[in-house]
Amino acid sequence: MLKKTPTGTWMPAWVPETTVPLACLLLVCSMVQSSTGGYDGSMLNGLNILPSYLDYFHLNAATTGLNTASVFIGGVLGPMPAGILSDRLGRRPTIFWGSLVTIIGVIIQTAAQNIAMFVVGRIILGFGSAITGVAGPVYLSETFPSRWRAWGVGILNDFYYVGALIAAGITLGTGQWQSTWAWRAPSLFQGIFSLLCIIILPFIPESPRWLVHQGYYDEARIVVAQTNSDGKLSDPVALTVYKEIVDTLKWEKDQGHTMSPMEMIRTPTARKRFLIGMSPGPFSCIAGNIIASYYLGDELDTAGVTNTTAQLQANVVLNVWCLFCCLAGTHLAAQWGRKSTALLSEFLLAVCLFIIGGLSKLYAENPAGASSSLVYGNVAVMFLFQGFYSIAWTPLLYIYPPEVMNYSIRANGLAFSSFALNGLALVFVFIMPIGLANIGWKMYMVNASWDVVIFGLIAYFWVETKGKTLEEIDAIFDRNKHSDVPDVEMVRSGKGRVDVQALEKELGASQGVSQG
Repeated sequence: MLKKTPTGTWMPAWVPETTVPLACLLLVCSMVQSSTGGYDGSMLNGLNILPSYLDYFHLNAATTGLNTASVFIGGVLGPMPAGILSDRLGRRPTIFWGSLVTIIGVIIQTAAQNIAMFVVGRIILGFGSAITGVAGPVYLSETFPSRWRAWGVGILNDFYYVGALIAAGITLGTGQWQSTWAWRAPSLFQGIFSLLCIIILPFIPESPRWLVHQGYYDEARIVVAQTNSDGKLSDPVALTVYKEIVDTLKWEKDQGHTMSPMEMIRTPTARKRFLIGMSPGPFSCIAGNIIASYYLGDELDTAGVTNTTAQLQANVVLNVWCLFCCLAGTHLAAQWGRKSTALLSEFLLAVCLFIIGGLSKLYAENPAGASSSLVYGNVAVMFLFQGFYSIAWTPLLYIYPPEVMNYSIRANGLAFSSFALNGLALVFVFIMPIGLANIGWKMYMVNASWDVVIFGLIAYFWVETKGKTLEEIDAIFDRNKHSDVPDVEMVRSGKGRVDVQALEKELGASQGVSQG
């Protein structure tokens, strides 16, 4: 059964009365958002192999880079407005507007008559995707209960590979068409995910943290109960979660915290949280995966696999492999921890890149005499690399930043992380085909060196956030918890107890409103 739930915004909501169906809807919302980005990367991988696309636009190395990288121009422009809009309009309305802009970009890209129109469409598409890419993770991290947050938010980027797999299959199928629809059809299908997201939004509630911050206490308490205890307002777990949120946001306001972007650098603690929280964006971008994410054809060329059909088939297999790895990585992040998973991944990435560079060098020195074992050994390590990347960076890119940053800087902090990610991606996606054409195997060695540096930074600076609510993570940075209730998992497991009636009275007295 669906229950009309106040949202504090212009967007109404009819939410399932029980927690599990609601969690499933939140998961679906997460899945369809991330699929757009994965679809885009895999689609361009396919298009950059298709003669019908290359010949239509008369592409060279520079214009190929421009067509591919232009989505990141919008990706650079979108995040900062997204952070501000998420705080002012609400999380759900911001996701709605971002999805709508994405659909407009897809339509222009599909109808492109020349490079300029294609680039404009991709800029608009990137702008809309960047907005949902900020509002979505913030919304899901604030709405999912802590016990499911790693999976709920991790899936947000894990389904990048579902979108990528769909795009790989579509481009493989349309690649034989003898018309411009060989590339227009895959482009048009990209809008389906944003449309599905818009359809789902009326059936999920607004973020309880946003509602509390706006003063909608009754509405927030209803959402906490819906997401934690099948709508039972006085359930001890739901009441503990709600009390943590109210106390922590009250503390932030009492300390003079504002929603201004300048809040990210106002205090030493804020700067520390901001720098650690935004680091997954740049770290994931310079890890080395951009080569295979957007220029798999060029990468396979350096390894000796030059047949177009073989490259398209490799694109499909690669995305299946990466989907499996990122789901395994999400499990590791949930059970083993965020920091440990990141360290494991970075170590394996550096090893793989050094091996790929060495094998590519051997092939480049004697392409005609290269053995099949050298060629396929290199391809195998390339696949391993993408899998190891997916283990950590695919889920952690959106799990970790919202956890580390407190409410006052969460949306703007994630926006800056996304800005840095897209800014670096814009540069790297543009220069990668040029770099591969000019220095070949040395590009892998450069990326491997970066991964060694990233490993050291993670080991020294990152903190572990596994198993804690967003408010309990504050205690890691502020050295004390801002609420007097036990930790939620202790209450859930029966190791901690709360006096429900006393909390009811305390909340009613502090807010001056009925919470029943």
